Amino acid sequence: MSDPLVSRMREFGTTIFAEMSALAVRTGSINLGQGFPDTDGPDSMLERAVEAIRSGANQYPPGPGTPELRQAVAEHRERHYGLGYDPDGEILVTVGATEAIAASVLALCEPGDEVIAFEPYYDSYAASIALAGARLSAVTLRPVDGRFTFDPAELRAAVTPRTRAILVNSPHNPTGTVFTRAELAEIAALCQDHDLTAITDEVYEHLTFDGVEHVPLATLPGMRERTVMISSAGKTFSVTGWKTGWICAPPRHVKAVQTVKQFLTFTAAAPWQLAVAHGLRHELDWVAALRDSLQAKRDRLMGGLAAAGFEVLKPSGTYFVQTDIRPLGFTDGLELTRRLPELAGVVAIPTQVFYDHAERGSHFVRFAFCKKDEVIDEAADRLKRLSAGEA
Repeated sequence: MSDPLVSRMREFGTTIFAEMSALAVRTGSINLGQGFPDTDGPDSMLERAVEAIRSGANQYPPGPGTPELRQAVAEHRERHYGLGYDPDGEILVTVGATEAIAASVLALCEPGDEVIAFEPYYDSYAASIALAGARLSAVTLRPVDGRFTFDPAELRAAVTPRTRAILVNSPHNPTGTVFTRAELAEIAALCQDHDLTAITDEVYEHLTFDGVEHVPLATLPGMRERTVMISSAGKTFSVTGWKTGWICAPPRHVKAVQTVKQFLTFTAAAPWQLAVAHGLRHELDWVAALRDSLQAKRDRLMGGLAAAGFEVLKPSGTYFVQTDIRPLGFTDGLELTRRLPELAGVVAIPTQVFYDHAERGSHFVRFAFCKKDEVIDEAADRLKRLSAGEA
């Protein structure tokens, strides 16, 4: 029988995260692949979720999201970025940022439209664009002076008459780069010159290191009215399983995205929304401590990876460190990561799967540092087998 899957989705099989996490379980390896913490979020926020369940918040909440969370998000945007959003028309709660991205692309892009994204990119971007019948146009991020960045000329050349939107992820997964104001100004100018909508994935907005500032694209002149700003609670509060996200955008964009979103999941879980509202209002000091802890974990893992023989690129944000595997004598990250459990008892993610041009990322492997210190240390010890000739 023929494959029942629609043709536009046949290139998307099991995600690399599912494959590598299953490999870690099967081999008993340390999982530094998928980006989920091995500790929980703030106690008061967890208790607020329990309280919400026990007090009866277990039925459908309003489609746009609970008033409590929409108001808390509005307060947060104003307090941190000076961006005013009306909670009753400019904020929509989603089932995580992944749904927000998918619903935004489906709502705003026609079949045949083009969407620019920076590669390597989070794998759901390509799938969402394919579902919309649109085409992804990839602009490559390359290491320059130790950080990943783009060539403005390549970005401008990616625009065609069919370009409708640009997906901007900063802090950036999987490279860990945080776009500077100058880089964002290039993107903003492109959007305004070509009347593009910017869809910004900012889920790591609070997790930047070494004093590096996260600047939302929507704060740049002329960009609030053409930006769909996406974030979520999962990374900020270490509750990735809660799948609670939101978009902030002008009313016409929110209405368009909600029109699609209501037929995907209708609404998001009420208890988590009430708990996240509490977190945004009362637990940002906890988030600041998390950021400092993650910076220390980043440095801990970077030291271990360098000692194992990897060339390490220092990230300014997120959960992830990119490494160049060529100093160890490897050139194919996918092959190495599939063998890594056998060679060293560790699982990582091959960065090349996040490229349209896989050859440009074949020598990079991503490791996650959002783990307990003892887990990082054990992984680093195991990885030393690679440079010690035991592999």
